[in-house]
Amino acid sequence: MALDENIYEIRREKLKKIEALGHPAYPRKYNYSHTVAQILAEYSGQTTEELESPRVTVRVAGRIMAIRLMGKAGFAHLQQDGQRLQIYVKKDAIGDAGFELWKLLDLGDHIGVRGYLFRTRTGELSIHADELTFLSKDLLPLPIGKEFESGGETKQSYELSDVELRYRQRYVDLIVNPEVREIFLKRSKLVQSLRRYFDGQGFMEVETPMMHPIAGGAVARPFKTHHNTLDMDLFLRIAPELYLKRLTVGGFDRVYEINRNFRNEGLGWRWNPEFTMLEAYQAYTDYLGILDTTQGSIGQAVKDVTGGMKTKWGEHEIDWSHANWRRMTMREAISKFWPAEAGPSPSREEFANPEMLLKRISEALNLQGDVAKQRMGSGDPPAVHERRKGVLHAFAEARHQIEDCGNSGKAIAALFEGVAEEHLMQPTIIYEFPTAVSPLSKQKPDEPDWTERFEIFAGKMEIANGFSELNDPEDQRRRFEGQLEQRERGDEEAHQMDENYINALSYGMPPAGGVGLGVDRLAMLITDSHTIRDVILFPLLRPEKISTPGDTEEK
Repeated sequence: MALDENIYEIRREKLKKIEALGHPAYPRKYNYSHTVAQILAEYSGQTTEELESPRVTVRVAGRIMAIRLMGKAGFAHLQQDGQRLQIYVKKDAIGDAGFELWKLLDLGDHIGVRGYLFRTRTGELSIHADELTFLSKDLLPLPIGKEFESGGETKQSYELSDVELRYRQRYVDLIVNPEVREIFLKRSKLVQSLRRYFDGQGFMEVETPMMHPIAGGAVARPFKTHHNTLDMDLFLRIAPELYLKRLTVGGFDRVYEINRNFRNEGLGWRWNPEFTMLEAYQAYTDYLGILDTTQGSIGQAVKDVTGGMKTKWGEHEIDWSHANWRRMTMREAISKFWPAEAGPSPSREEFANPEMLLKRISEALNLQGDVAKQRMGSGDPPAVHERRKGVLHAFAEARHQIEDCGNSGKAIAALFEGVAEEHLMQPTIIYEFPTAVSPLSKQKPDEPDWTERFEIFAGKMEIANGFSELNDPEDQRRRFEGQLEQRERGDEEAHQMDENYINALSYGMPPAGGVGLGVDRLAMLITDSHTIRDVILFPLLRPEKISTPGDTEEK
């Protein structure tokens, strides 16, 4: 029998004994007078004398996270809502029956305690129990190690260190790892701050469908499902954009939604197939107007969650003060961060001419390849080799987009991702994107191959994407038709035709700026979490066969 199964059976027997003492195995409720947090906040500053006159009687509930038996007395620590309070149990105070219950309790059990507050000889605020109420038995062992002294404080060691197990059993992770709980408290504050900010700017929060007849609003592969009654295929939304813009047609000038999106793509430190986005649309402005709104919301959120404008990101410190934000066009960013070993960066003329750009990229690919081979056995750090490989991949992808797909816009986007993104640690606004990768954005009046679009980067990753919304129905139809051509060439992420959306635009959509802000990624940056799984309570994982102790199924 496995250790967990053995403990499970032992604790089941204890539960039976607790029932034999007259306690319900799973009582329905417990009326407490205080939370642990309330007691700590109100009485931590009181002296022994102040606690005794008059005596303060309380009723609290919580989970046992430490327990020490000492003959006819003992101590335990109760945890409730992330905070802990010590209790002192003495046989003379709780009686024979109460002490029998005390001896049957384990780490992880939930109990209710009635008693008065006092300070122990070491000065720790505690409850002197005169009544124990059993609330729930923990049948499986919590991964709690021993207490140890550190810096004059008593700390607890935890054994739940397996990362995948932490994600699979997040409920246990939250019990034993206080820092994990703190991450999700900060995430909650982040969402609250964003909501307050947009509400304060006159935006109305709305809800739009999560099942779409057409996968639209972004360039991504969707998840597909089927509605039996209507006998129709549907897609889990990849973005709420086209529905929110329908509302601007309908007369809601400022709308936003904090939404779950689903994209059938790979997993990575920045990607989860299910993620949270705040998407907002503001009528009678352009991409620069919604950019100001977005920048303001991010700055306010950082301040609300952390109390300042600087956050730690690994070895770096990110300064979110508005004066620290950089602004560059995509072309400027490629030129600024173009590796010197790859020859001259593309000129503005080369960016505008596919043949000239292809020549420049081919030369850069050869030069970069030669350098990569020469330096392969050198003492350069692994990160430098990985960066060279990333740049080589970007050059190869860019050449492929022009040679095989005839798409210089996608080639430029590939260059930016491979050459520039790695350097965008501090908050940076990249604007003016190729039309080829921006099917829902207005083009620049003087350069139709480029659009009025921005992305915000920090910590080397994109956290927001916005643009001047395309509201010309005929131009939108042409863009969709161009996307359909890309789908015919094998691009599974290209946008589909949406006749209903074009029909909505035909009723007249006001000029507007729109933005999508990645809540998960912003939460990563604010909490110094270097994988998106650390800020999503239940990230997607491969299925695992779970064998629960006590399961009677024949193996």
